[in-house]
Amino acid sequence: MSKVKKGIILAGGSGSRLYPLTTFLTKQLQPVYDKPMIYYPLSTLIENGVAEICLISKPDQLPLFESILGDGSKFGVRIEYHPQPSPDGIAQSFLIAEDFIGKESVALILGDNIFHSPAVFRDTFANFEGGAAIFAYRVQDPQRYGVVEFDPSGNAVSLEEKPKQPKSNYVVPGIYLYDRNVARLTRELKPSARGELEITDLNLAYLHAKTLRVSRLPRGFAWLDAGTSSSLHEASSFVQTLEKRQGIKIGCPEEAAYRAGLIGKKKLCELIHAMPACEYKDYLLKLEREIEAELDGA
Repeated sequence: MSKVKKGIILAGGSGSRLYPLTTFLTKQLQPVYDKPMIYYPLSTLIENGVAEICLISKPDQLPLFESILGDGSKFGVRIEYHPQPSPDGIAQSFLIAEDFIGKESVALILGDNIFHSPAVFRDTFANFEGGAAIFAYRVQDPQRYGVVEFDPSGNAVSLEEKPKQPKSNYVVPGIYLYDRNVARLTRELKPSARGELEITDLNLAYLHAKTLRVSRLPRGFAWLDAGTSSSLHEASSFVQTLEKRQGIKIGCPEEAAYRAGLIGKKKLCELIHAMPACEYKDYLLKLEREIEAELDGA
């Protein structure tokens, strides 16, 4: 069972890398194959036992998110919506959501990050005791991200944001866990040269305090950052290929909520039968039959 019950989805930013798509719709509502992008980070939080969610986005986009997700009750969670007046860095999320966080631990996930096999995070959520926990993922182009350097014993010794000469090929994907001190530590940060509160600086604060845990993600784990036109297309192709081959859905909050025990079979069936005829509903109808067969055989 997760010890981290609260989560933030940062779905803000200007979306300039996806121009002109984002002239009318924020990037986290763009389609990734057969679902809006926001379904993927939402499902990741739900699958890891997060039941209280704060979604942060531009003020004019919040009504669109709310029209899709509602108050979260259909997924067995509670969702509240907070505006981000200007995109002043990822760490700004903790100041916007300070009242939501209160005195509890919190997870943050970026709204344009897609993870396959999110169960990899489950132990970290279940065993989180304080400080901060982040992850390291091996890539070929680390200079585009926040880079983690490890010592020979596998301990993280440095973090750098988009270095010209990366010290490793391990980068930090957009999912993070923090303790109750995160808002206070964020207030102590100084804006970077680009005027933002950098998430890397926040992680460095925990690293220097020796309370940062960094877990390397295993081979075969997939992380997609759908923040550009080309990566959005690649993410859609990846999801389509995997779903067709395996017969499962990635980023399906209804299924995630059922499997996490946040909703029961009755509620799941109500959600399914309220949907219009579509491939998404066909998948969930198949899931409904599988669940009934499992219960009959139990």
